[in-house]
Amino acid sequence: MSQCFYNESIKFFYNNSGKELYDTWRTKDMLVVGLGLTVCVFVLLFNLLVIAAIIINRRFHYPIYYLLGNLAAADLFAGVAYTYLMFHTGPNTSKLTIKTWLVRQSLLDTSLTASVANLLAIAVERHQTIFTMQLHSKMSNQRVCILIACIWIIALLLGLIPSFGWSCICNISTCSRMAPLYSRSYLIFWAVSNLVAFLIMMGVYMHIFIYVKRKMTRMSQHTSSQPKYRETMINLMKTVFIILSAFVICWTPGQVVLLLDGLNCKSCNVLAVEKYFLLLAEINSVINPIVYSYRDNEMRNTFKQILCFFCNRGSKYSPTSLKSTNTERRILSDNGHLMRECSL
Repeated sequence: MSQCFYNESIKFFYNNSGKELYDTWRTKDMLVVGLGLTVCVFVLLFNLLVIAAIIINRRFHYPIYYLLGNLAAADLFAGVAYTYLMFHTGPNTSKLTIKTWLVRQSLLDTSLTASVANLLAIAVERHQTIFTMQLHSKMSNQRVCILIACIWIIALLLGLIPSFGWSCICNISTCSRMAPLYSRSYLIFWAVSNLVAFLIMMGVYMHIFIYVKRKMTRMSQHTSSQPKYRETMINLMKTVFIILSAFVICWTPGQVVLLLDGLNCKSCNVLAVEKYFLLLAEINSVINPIVYSYRDNEMRNTFKQILCFFCNRGSKYSPTSLKSTNTERRILSDNGHLMRECSL
């Protein structure tokens, strides 16, 4: 019968896994915390701005923007979780109990998984919209809400599973090095789940990329093709490239390191790079609002109006001024709103 160690300290598990705990702040720790908190500030501010823009501007009250808002909410939660981690890392780790340590990691796992799930949902939505040449997705608000709820349920389940028993507290021989209270089998499951989602998203966007490239080739053979549409296709290809590049750069290293640790790779020095790769994954929460929102002209203008409203209280800028009128909506539609919408 296996013995459980619920009454042991965090140091016990760290010593068991061979991960050192220091009583004083090292230069490396201070550098990571300083960079991490700086990233958190930008994550919180940028994603709050995205959420505010989507709430205020009625032209963003469509399924794709609801998903973008949920992505911003997930990234905002990631910023909060990472901020909590920064204040409970280094020498402060030894002060944690088993429960608070699991809470710290669950917050991080839940937020990062929610971000990945949102990226996947947006990829599928863009694929459907672009291939059917629709102005907006045919999903009803009810379906979007159900999709968003499913995203958070999946994220919570993946993040909270260790707290409900899938840990190594009762089988310390299976403890991982990067997360000394986590079972290596859970790290494999979590890393593989995210990598599979990544591969699906890669496939979806590559399909979009190939479709757009072929469409542009056919359009180039006809001089009468709408220049606005061709420009939109080019912007779409750039957006796809940025999305794929950012996701690969920010997420793949951390997932690979987690998988190697889960596979108990003895020759892999995963502890030397874990904090930097986690920081790199968090940077993706800053990139997301830029890639998905800032490239939208209407979103960018809404950002400016929000910032001007707070900088110049009492001026002509107000939340109500951000709501488009029916005339504005009609003019934008007649001048290629569909084309701009597809550039997301």
